[in-house]
Amino acid sequence: MYRLIKKEGRAKRGELTTVHGVIQTPVFMNVGTSAAIKGAVSTEDLHEIQTQVELSNTYHLHVRPGDEVIKKLGGLHKFMVWDRPILTDSGGFQVFSLSSLRKIKEEGVYFNSHIDGRKIFMGPEQSMQIQSNLASTIAMAFDECPNAKAERDYVQNSVDRTTRWLLRCMNEMERLNLQPDTINRDQMLFGINQGAVYADIRIEHAKRISEFDLDGYAVGGLAVGETHAEMYYILEETVPYLPEDKPTYLMGVGTPANILEGVERGVDFFDCVYPSRNGRHGHVYTNYGKLNLFNNRYELDDSPIEEGCGCPACRKYSRAYIRHLLKAKEMLGMRLCVLHNLYFYNMMMEEIRDALDAGNFAAYKRQKLSNMTRND
Repeated sequence: MYRLIKKEGRAKRGELTTVHGVIQTPVFMNVGTSAAIKGAVSTEDLHEIQTQVELSNTYHLHVRPGDEVIKKLGGLHKFMVWDRPILTDSGGFQVFSLSSLRKIKEEGVYFNSHIDGRKIFMGPEQSMQIQSNLASTIAMAFDECPNAKAERDYVQNSVDRTTRWLLRCMNEMERLNLQPDTINRDQMLFGINQGAVYADIRIEHAKRISEFDLDGYAVGGLAVGETHAEMYYILEETVPYLPEDKPTYLMGVGTPANILEGVERGVDFFDCVYPSRNGRHGHVYTNYGKLNLFNNRYELDDSPIEEGCGCPACRKYSRAYIRHLLKAKEMLGMRLCVLHNLYFYNMMMEEIRDALDAGNFAAYKRQKLSNMTRND
């Protein structure tokens, strides 16, 4: 159940109660594609860096080790030793990103595994079955994610099919949650709004799926080719037509600036691989911008990544040492950068929630964006 605590403009401060705990929103979900954060980050680490929600990938876990394997081992929470909420995406984005390996039909998608080439079929029912086997807290409906610049007719047909698939997802989840061998019978379902950069298609789709009493609603198909300005425009046009009394999730976004702009436009949930991916390449976030620790200027710099930061890296290690680890290709260097970046994101979300609680989010956003101008 979602509780809207307060608003500032369109920005929402809320909380979502789940079977695995209460999620304070706005929230950034830390992405563990294959049931682990890339960069040797453990679930104990996730607790230490104040992670609320971990996100895993339905397609990747279906391919390896297999969702049936995870079910036999007690579900994803037990498998990865994580006791807080997990959101699993539907597999739709990954399937549709394999454009040369798949064929879309009304019943679902036929495609070849990117690992071993074996033929796989995934439709709404299969996606729900896999996510039920994983026993995640929140499952995402199976959708098609068209290219942001796709032709209007293609996008409209795709969106109509996504709506039909959503109904099939709802029916299958209802059936699965009544089965005696289902691990998590309280699994939630979020629907996904699509429509590329066509605001009118987005709005009509938002109205249509809002008629279904879902646990939450996502805006998908952004950050896949359009400009930031286009993305913000689509959010401004679309989010008001999604239920205010349910969480809104912007999928696959983004930078700290993207998140601040998204919160201002009414978004509750975010996820993105940026903090972990950038961390593995020595790019670290600070309140004054992004640093590249490979740069020579940090060779003799004995200060932490950011003064006053409470992450495991900044509490003990210097920029110079972490730079050495990265240059030497020692895994510890990547691990420390990933931990720092995820902690930075998680703390930024806490600051956003505090600002909304205090009624000064607009001022906080201006100051945060003004400060984060460095990029070296």
